[in-house]
Amino acid sequence: MKKQSLFSLMTALLFVVTLLVACAPDREEKNSENTGSNSNETENNTENNTENETNGEEIDKPEELTIWANDEEEQFEAIEKIAADYEEQEGITVNVVEKSMLDQLDELALAGPEGRGPDLFFQPHDRTGDIVAQGLAQPLDIDESDLDGYSEASLESVQYEFEGSMDIYGVPAVIETYGIFYNKDIIDEPQTIDDLLMALEEHTDASKEQFGFLMKPNDLYFAYPFFKNYGGYIFGGESGSYDTSDIGLDNEGAIEGGELFQSFFGKGLIPSSTTVDVIDGLFTEGKVGAVVNGPWSIPSYKDALGDSLAFAPFPDVNGEPASTLVGVKAWLVSYYSEDVEWATDLALFMTNEENQQHYFEVAGELPTNTDALEGIDDPIFSAFSEQIENGVPMPSTPQMSQVWEPMNDALQFLAEDEEVPSVLEEAVNYIHDNIEASGAQ
Repeated sequence: MKKQSLFSLMTALLFVVTLLVACAPDREEKNSENTGSNSNETENNTENNTENETNGEEIDKPEELTIWANDEEEQFEAIEKIAADYEEQEGITVNVVEKSMLDQLDELALAGPEGRGPDLFFQPHDRTGDIVAQGLAQPLDIDESDLDGYSEASLESVQYEFEGSMDIYGVPAVIETYGIFYNKDIIDEPQTIDDLLMALEEHTDASKEQFGFLMKPNDLYFAYPFFKNYGGYIFGGESGSYDTSDIGLDNEGAIEGGELFQSFFGKGLIPSSTTVDVIDGLFTEGKVGAVVNGPWSIPSYKDALGDSLAFAPFPDVNGEPASTLVGVKAWLVSYYSEDVEWATDLALFMTNEENQQHYFEVAGELPTNTDALEGIDDPIFSAFSEQIENGVPMPSTPQMSQVWEPMNDALQFLAEDEEVPSVLEEAVNYIHDNIEASGAQ
């Protein structure tokens, strides 16, 4: 089954925030029953404890927990094994239900109130704002010592401010970003964005469908380093606490980055009509020196290019390491779970170093545990790990749904040689208008 990238998932469902907020359950009453500090076993603890504690009070061990795992075959297989290990350690039956991430939220909204939902479910972090607005997830109270092993970017991604309170809403399990896949038979590793432009100029013959470098023209996800490294940004504020009235995609730095982006298109370079299918087809045929993509593309690229395939972090832009967008998939505790502390304990167990190593080996997705990430003995995945250190989490606020389409359209206009300042200004005005119209400012 084809892998689902965070980027493809994040565009699949866009929610009407005001309607969902109106439909959300009474959070205050539920939280008062379930919130507490969680004292979890360490990952190396093999004793079969019968109790957990909240504020010094004993928490009865449930007979069973239910988790909704994504329906990708390798992912589900890995989770089943980890869940079985937890059963053996804790004596709690773990029901692992196969359910697509695309369907989980709609089904949880219906099944949760009826007591048929999971204790844990699995989602990309950029949906956090929508999930919280619907009242589908519990804020988690986790000891700082239990979070020491996770990468900084992954922890930032699962924090979200709601009604004035900044909380953690998930335990990060998978992290991914993107960089440069290149064919060693055609080009050397590009260290800077100028190297990439030079490779494009020196190894392109459009008449023979040969290109030094290809990237999709209308995709903010992949184009973000061009803007971020010159001072552009999507929303002001900090990760998880966004000022959506402050959009920095048409400021002076963004304009400079937009001009650099535009220089890769037209005039015998990248055609402005380039599509993903064209890029992948030509690259796997050995006709392209380099492309921008993420870890989900590794299997098909390796099959096609073998030892000629290499990966490099996104080249430096404006003299600094490129700030790519980072996506995280996390385990969230259902708002309707009656065993919040034990569900959190299970999420922490599934994402400890040993279990994340197993998950990577079976499912091929990068771990959020820093030791597990650093222990990967594969040059391509190791380079992804390096890029993650320079990444920034995709905004998780619901207003992000208003950004993608106008900015992707703007990038298409830039690739077609339209004037950069006016195109970006128009796109940002459109985003402001849409956010205001949605009532979600």
